[in-house]
Parts: sequence; C-alpha cells; structure tokens
Amino acid sequence: MPSTAANSAIDICSRALILIGADPITSFEDDTTEALVASNMYEDIARSQLCLMRWRFATEQAELAALVDEPTGRFDTAHQLPTGILMVNAITVSDQPINYTIYGDKVFSDVSSTETVVADYIYRAGEEDWPSYFVVAVEYILASIFATSIARDGNLAAVLEQKANLFMAKARSTDSQQQTTRKLITSRFLTERRS
Repeated sequence: MPSTAANSAIDICSRALILIGADPITSFEDDTTEALVASNMYEDIARSQLCLMRWRFATEQAELAALVDEPTGRFDTAHQLPTGILMVNAITVSDQPINYTIYGDKVFSDVSSTETVVADYIYRAGEEDWPSYFVVAVEYILASIFATSIARDGNLAAVLEQKANLFMAKARSTDSQQQTTRKLITSRFLTERRS
C-alpha cells in the first residue's frame, strides 16, 4: 500500500504513535491509552505550534468592524476581532502599525471609528492545509510527549524532542522563504566604514 500524506488530526497522531512503537489510532474515541492521551493532548499542541511564528499557511488579514460602544477608559474606540483567531500579529491603519491593546475578543485603540482598521493574525488552519514540513515537526513534538506518557521512556522522549526541535527549526526556515526577501540597507554601514 502506498504512503499517503497526513491531512487529519488522527493521521498526525497515528504517525506520532508509530514513531514511539505504539499502535496507531482510528479515532479519538478508541478505547485505548493511545487514543486517550492523543485526544487530550492534540489540540493544545496543534494550537501552540501554530502560534510559534507567522506561518504563511495560517496567517490571514481582516478588516475589523468598529463597535458602537466605546471602551470604558484609556481608549477611544473598540473593534471586533474575527472568530477563530489564535494570535494577533499586527493592527494597522493605512498600512501603518498603530498602538492597541487586546481585551478578550476586541481591539482597543485611539483611532477614529471611521478609519479602516486591519488585523494580521494567526488562525487555526485545518490539517489539510498544513504543509508537510510543519506536519512532520508536529508529529515529532507529539511523539516526544507520547514517549513520556505512553511508552514511559525518558531517553526516547529526549531523542524525539531533539528531533522535533530540529524539524521545527527547518520548518520555520522553509516557511519564511515564502515572502519577498527584504533588501539589506547597507548605506549606513558604508558611511560608518568610510568615516
């Protein structure tokens, strides 16, 4: 049988379980220790790894709606964040970053309620949209956790954690190449060198 891409939570957990020599699962409701641990750990691990950096596949922009009710104090306006946000990376007006604070699911700032406020944010991307370099890194992170909780093997957990860190570093490097390379401004260095 040919290998297929892991594009679901069950696939990713099953491959992580295989890495520690455990049996794969077919559902989070399976009556096994593997399913019990996977179902309790998976979602938090997935969300935390998505928040580690501005992954291109899990980053989005949205225009925020101004709310009628003003904040109680210190800020002039409130805007509603979209549902499904894991982390806000930037809030801008006319492509310029503004000062803001997040309270719950709202952004408080001192911009006018008539200005267009845009949020750059990380959302909970579905596994079917995860690139393979991220999937493999998450599989190794889960495997290091499963090695402790299921296999009860601290040495295996340590080895898998090292591999997970390596795969995550490679994933960050690969993902960061999916945008225009910023030009290094060298004029300041040349001026200093010549003086």
